[in-house]
Amino acid sequence: MAEAALGLGTNLGDREAALARAVDLLAAMPGITLGAVSRLYRSAPWGLANQPDFLNLCLLIDTDLQPADLLAACKQVEEKLGRQARVRWGPREMDVDILLMPGVEMDTESLVIPHPRITERRFVLEPLSQLVPDWLLAGGGTVKSMTAALREKAAEQICEPDEAATRKFALLRAC
Repeated sequence: MAEAALGLGTNLGDREAALARAVDLLAAMPGITLGAVSRLYRSAPWGLANQPDFLNLCLLIDTDLQPADLLAACKQVEEKLGRQARVRWGPREMDVDILLMPGVEMDTESLVIPHPRITERRFVLEPLSQLVPDWLLAGGGTVKSMTAALREKAAEQICEPDEAATRKFALLRAC
């Protein structure tokens, strides 16, 4: 089995319920074993500003799926949660991205691992740093050091833990 870090985000509907459902759907997929789940972070939209704030989290999984099959599983979860094709970086019911798989580097038309913009997005690095602060990223920095650098460089990127959302998410997952 291989480890992988996934990033999930949504800014439409009942965001905590959608994230809880997405995590549960991923955990139920053959070939995926759920590991740690970060708390939820509220973040301002990235790319297209005129839309609701996002809730994001990261999770660790163990998987025996090949990267393309893991991507298919992520897309299946998005589809089950009603993801609609819209404008790039626009509102979404659910987004599930493969962020990192230690030892895996690939760049195809449909999948790039590590995620190509991971070091530019606080809404990815903040929850990821909670889970795997010592994992190395491109450029040689750790998740923790790259998170600290991005906090300074991109302080305008609002990304903060949302404890109320995290509690609601935890309660929904416990049911």
